[in-house]
Parts: sequence; structure tokens; C-alpha cells
Amino acid sequence: MNLLFDFTVDKDTSTIYITREFAADLDLVWDAFTKADILDKWMGPKPYRVQTKEMDFRVGGRWLYAMVAPDNVAAGYSLAEFIEIQPKSSFTTKNSFADENGNPVDSGFSFSITKNSFKSEGEKTTVHIAKKMQSLAQLEKFVELGFEKGTAAGMKNLDEYFLSLVTIK
Repeated sequence: MNLLFDFTVDKDTSTIYITREFAADLDLVWDAFTKADILDKWMGPKPYRVQTKEMDFRVGGRWLYAMVAPDNVAAGYSLAEFIEIQPKSSFTTKNSFADENGNPVDSGFSFSITKNSFKSEGEKTTVHIAKKMQSLAQLEKFVELGFEKGTAAGMKNLDEYFLSLVTIK
């Protein structure tokens, strides 16, 4: 099955737009983006993996996670603070790089605001992501560091996770 993946960089607004289709129903896709035990199974490009330290999925809550290298050493932490949640429809986060306690670190990036929107269309669910960076320079650096390739790899991991659920049944 050919699933849409579109990655668009809008330099005028310092925003990255991602559209991705999944061959899974809305409930599964929503859970994959909002539950720590599932996020840990797919987020991050192999051979790296994500390990959640803290997840409190509610407005005012946060998700603190580490990107873990193949040698099981944390390569860095990221923090997503939940600003708005519309169940099974969308959620918005303020994202920053952080230390292991969730305190922002000076990485050359301030923060981004990311809105994830979900739409069910029969056998498919489409996720629209809008990631607004604080400046054009930060946007360009983020893209230069391989955000598109990393995002595509993570989405492929999520496809594999959904397929594993079919195999288990």
C-alpha cells in the first residue's frame, strides 16, 4: 500500500509541514502518538530509540524522553509540553531540548510549537503536523541536521508497529 508522506519547508513562516497517512484506524494512530509505551516502540530513527522518562498527557502536562544510542547511552533529552488537546482530533506541544530533569538546555534552538492533527478516512488515518520554529535560522539548522530523514524513518517504524499488531491477532 502506498501511503502519503509529504514534508514541506515554508521558510516564509519558519514552519515545517508534514502529512503522513497510516493504514490504521484513528484510535490506534492517536494512541501511537500519545502513549509512552507505544511512542517508545517507534519514535526515533534506527539504530537509535526513544525512552520515555516522564509522560503526563494532559494540558499542562509534559513528555520527557531521551534519544538513546545503540550503546544504551542517552544522546540527549527532549521535552514536549502539552498546550492544547482535542481528544482524537489534535494536540499542540511546545518542544525544546532539555536535560534529564526536563530543564531546557542551550542547544542553539529555543523551542518550537508543534500541532499534530488527526483525520480518519475509512481504512486510513492521516496525520498533519505543523512545526513552527522560532526563526528561519533555527528552521534551516533543524532541516540541515536531518529532521526530514529522521521523521521519515520514525514513520516507517510506526508502519512496522501497526503491521506487528495485525500479525499478533
